[in-house]
Amino acid sequence: MQLEEIVVGDVAVLRVTGDITLRKSGDTRLNEVVRAVAGRGHTRVLLDLAGVSYVDSAGLGELLKSHGTMKNHGGSLGIFNVTRRLLELMTMTRLTTLLTTYESEADAFARLGIAQPN
Repeated sequence: MQLEEIVVGDVAVLRVTGDITLRKSGDTRLNEVVRAVAGRGHTRVLLDLAGVSYVDSAGLGELLKSHGTMKNHGGSLGIFNVTRRLLELMTMTRLTTLLTTYESEADAFARLGIAQPN
């Protein structure tokens, strides 16, 4: 798994590429990066999952941990560009009741009231 960080105001957008799974160590790295971003004072984190092809149960747990990390820092975590399969899995496990999902980056920025970067 690879992560690219783009900062817009107090929002950090993390573009995730690859699988978020236990065996590829993506599950622990994601929360470490979210924790570091929150530690730098960003109150909102958006995860762009367009480049994620697979998420296992450990990866789902890591998304949940990342959500908790942001809550503990007084912030929020949202995700966008979620694949249909992942959205179905999140719905079955009721994670959609905890994680805010957006259709796209433009949707996330619009709903958060933030001007989209050029």
